[in-house]
Amino acid sequence: MDALKRRIEQEGQNLGRGILKIDSFLNHQIDAILMEQIGETIAAQFADTKPTRVLTAEVSGLIPAAMTGKALGNIPVVYARKKKPITMMEPVYVENAPSHTKGSVVSLMVSPEFLHSEDRILIVDDFLATGRTIAALARIVQSSGATLVGIATVVEKTFEGGRDMLADWDVPIFSAVAIVDMSDGRIQLA
Repeated sequence: MDALKRRIEQEGQNLGRGILKIDSFLNHQIDAILMEQIGETIAAQFADTKPTRVLTAEVSGLIPAAMTGKALGNIPVVYARKKKPITMMEPVYVENAPSHTKGSVVSLMVSPEFLHSEDRILIVDDFLATGRTIAALARIVQSSGATLVGIATVVEKTFEGGRDMLADWDVPIFSAVAIVDMSDGRIQLA
């Protein structure tokens, strides 16, 4: 994804502690055309797995997940909520994951009415770093009885080991861009 690499090189900021700020096109302000291209790229990688739903975590995973769902033929996109709204009836699937950027543990919740045992789930998120958020989403898929068919992210920080942590799920993992080093203020892309 050359366009994504260029944007990271031009606008990305290394805030230290492995935190990459790309708020100008993904995590605060959205570049819809770039997100559509990313969604199409992810969809092309996973079309053969025949996903029936895309699963993500709110908030920053929503746009790439939605664009992926659209590119896969407008399949439903489900997002794990971090706060339980009054409209979400019990029981719910709940898993916890530490948030590096928020500095706390977050609960991820999905209503069983949106994940079914016959579903084939593709997880799409903004970042793959330690893999803990994605692993929590994978556990939600497992709890629902659905089949996890793949994991995709916009940006992978390979130096944080998330891909290795997710290897036991035995599904394809794809990242549109990989960052291999963020030491000394650098943002080194693969």
